[in-house]
Amino acid sequence: MQLTSERQGSTAREEEWSGFAIEYDPVKAGSIDGTDIEPHDRAVVRAINAVHTVNKQDGVPENTIFIARLDKDTTSETIKKVFSQFGNIKKCSLVRDIVTGFSKGYAFVEYDHESGASKAYRKANKITIDGKSIFVDFECGRLLQGWKPRRLGKLWLL
Repeated sequence: MQLTSERQGSTAREEEWSGFAIEYDPVKAGSIDGTDIEPHDRAVVRAINAVHTVNKQDGVPENTIFIARLDKDTTSETIKKVFSQFGNIKKCSLVRDIVTGFSKGYAFVEYDHESGASKAYRKANKITIDGKSIFVDFECGRLLQGWKPRRLGKLWLL
């Protein structure tokens, strides 16, 4: 995605700016202004040293959104009902603990088309589901080179 400035005299740097990261860098993600070159705390060091293999999943990552901060009692049916207003849902995966079966509070929704994911990203962030304000983002695991999940030291604030 390339966003360009409409005003006269815009610089080349402004025209190259993108609202989306292309590569995940733990040091820059942990920096207040993205200019650090040395890790400033142990979380950054953990992120640098973490080993993560992306799950081999079917589906199109550009059509998939990540939903976090879900209530523990939210069901995949509720998620489908809420998110179907943005497009036709191909797959909905509510992530559960492998031992207890309880919800981990996040899910992935894959749409038939990228437009559904984009619309959900723009309109569903911070809506309330089952009494909790949710967080919506695009899936990063298969799109962002070098990305690591939060449990391995990801430094993106939710």
